[in-house]
Amino acid sequence: MTSTKARTTALITPVEQGAQQEAQALAGEGRTAKAVRRLRKDSGLGLDTASVALDLLTQGQALPTTYSQALDALRHLDAPLVAELTDLLGSGRRDSAIKLLRERTDIDLAGGYHLVTELSGQLGAQ
Repeated sequence: MTSTKARTTALITPVEQGAQQEAQALAGEGRTAKAVRRLRKDSGLGLDTASVALDLLTQGQALPTTYSQALDALRHLDAPLVAELTDLLGSGRRDSAIKLLRERTDIDLAGGYHLVTELSGQLGAQ
């Protein structure tokens, strides 16, 4: 059984389209370990989360390829978290927003930074 945290992280971590396609092809050939390594290569996904991401891909679920898509996915998966992040950003607490995102998901530091930066940019455009 996969954890909700790992599933959420897999769905909010951008993975380039080519890597997703290559991982699906490798999994289709029964080369699961290599498929997981391919997903981890450029995405920052941890081992467990990359395995969950591969499961999602083999079930036909697309992963985000940009932080904009990742933020849209997070809004759908955990709107209350996005509201908390928005409040923190509104009070100038970017580091706290990154920390909260990382506590609630297994996203790596760079991914958390980029996702919070995307949210901040979208808020500034409104």
